[in-house]
Amino acid sequence: MAALARAELTLLGRSKATLVSALFVPLVIPISVRSAFPESELEDVGLTVGLVMLNAAIGFSLLFAVYSALVGVFTARREELVLKRLRTGELRDTEILAGAATPATVIGLAQCLLLAAGCTALLDIPAPKAVYLAVLGVLLGVVMCVALAAVTASYSRTVESAQVTTLPLLFISMLGSGIAIPLEMLPDRLASVLELLPLSPVMKLVQGGWSGDLSASEALSSMTLALAWTLVAVFAVRRWFRWEPRH
Repeated sequence: MAALARAELTLLGRSKATLVSALFVPLVIPISVRSAFPESELEDVGLTVGLVMLNAAIGFSLLFAVYSALVGVFTARREELVLKRLRTGELRDTEILAGAATPATVIGLAQCLLLAAGCTALLDIPAPKAVYLAVLGVLLGVVMCVALAAVTASYSRTVESAQVTTLPLLFISMLGSGIAIPLEMLPDRLASVLELLPLSPVMKLVQGGWSGDLSASEALSSMTLALAWTLVAVFAVRRWFRWEPRH
């Protein structure tokens, strides 16, 4: 797995498009969120500009550095017969996917840590009141995004088409999981429905970790929902993931 991870890291460094998507997009896009909502409107729902930007930064990092990047990686390795050849060796299926996903997950975790530190220092965000919830949310988000990437890659015929097959989850998560638009600013009925989306419980844990407003029952409910989505994605990978090129 270590050798596979090193090889993937080398290949990642040679793909300029993937590097831009994984490294720079999550750092740039959250800036647009700052001007989208007046500070007075955020204060009415108990939020601050800094907290909204922090949530957006971590959400974009999970979506682009982990999910979107890995869909391309899994699809490319399958079409190049790399996955098929690896299955003839000693590694098990789970280890092959985990090794291929290691560089992207490390980048995603490092970005989340860097963005959290930068937002806290530059935007005067108080230290997290329940840091364990934020850490748990990020870890659950990374695992979920890896599994969802493998599911999406199953339906991506080529690396080029992978840029299209990722769009539904990207747009749904950005608009409905509290990443670009805080759920607190939406009607209650709509927000209660959007809270069931895959990344919604992850972002709720991250936000609750900083604000400390998340009760024990709400935290447990968010963890349960995030685990449920992850298990569904893992089942889908075991059931439908393709190891040979799609023709």
